[in-house]
Amino acid sequence: MSGLLLVVNKGDHTLGLLDPVGERCVAVVEESGITGHEVAIAPDGRLAYVPIYSDTGVGRPGSDGRTMDVIDLGAGRRVDTLDFGRPERPHCALFGADGRLYVSTELSETISVVDPRAPGVVERVPTGQRESHMLALSADGRWAYTSNVGAGTVSVVDLPAGEVAAVIPLCRRAQRIALSRDGRFAFTSDQDAPRLAVIDTAARALARWVPLPGVSYSTAPTPDGRSLVVVLRSTDAICVLDLESLEVVATLVLPPSPQCALVRPDGAVAYVSCDVSGKVAAIRTSDWKVDALIDAGKAADGLAWAR
Repeated sequence: MSGLLLVVNKGDHTLGLLDPVGERCVAVVEESGITGHEVAIAPDGRLAYVPIYSDTGVGRPGSDGRTMDVIDLGAGRRVDTLDFGRPERPHCALFGADGRLYVSTELSETISVVDPRAPGVVERVPTGQRESHMLALSADGRWAYTSNVGAGTVSVVDLPAGEVAAVIPLCRRAQRIALSRDGRFAFTSDQDAPRLAVIDTAARALARWVPLPGVSYSTAPTPDGRSLVVVLRSTDAICVLDLESLEVVATLVLPPSPQCALVRPDGAVAYVSCDVSGKVAAIRTSDWKVDALIDAGKAADGLAWAR
């Protein structure tokens, strides 16, 4: 399947454009600040957006980013930098069903809404919790779900109403979040125990904890909705969860410090960025084996797919 795999390299302060078929980097774009962690692709595939977060990790003292770079993928260069108007630590960016860009902005405990047609923040929706680090959006664009790291909670945000509909308490520290393909469940990871939280989105409550072979960090569902790729950063591995039985059906050791998982739109390959090695692992989903290790950049992190 043709396309570009984008990877944010925290250590290099760059966005790498990778050819996953040729297993090589075809372009590197320098960020305007220090440093981006995540990347979003516009629906038409022409532009990428990299929020400039901080020189440190979530909840730690350091710089407070306030901008987001806009990168022309065809030209392979940065064409604009949007300002959030104040220090925000913008982190996770996702396009919604309405074509607007939703960005987690930790310092103000909000989701900032950016209209790419008239660049700038047009709305700020509260999350009601500190360290709202990552977010997921429902397919219809009505609901946002944020993982609130230091609070150990998930916020359910009614986007049209501009308010928090529920806060779900889970653990001492949570990390990252993903939705099942049918939107029935949200998944987030306990950072102090090897277990995954499964949240019933209709009930807005914890449905159950799933035991794992290591402390998980990030997750990504397969397009067919049958499996969930779970990154186990504590054991330098991934495991695969069968979403019908909620049992682990495969495990695979990766290079040190795996970070972010992304499953290609055709479902044939899963990609996992590996921080310490600066590699992206390309994993066949047919047998859950590593097909290639692609050179990315220092401290490879956020991934996105551009067709």
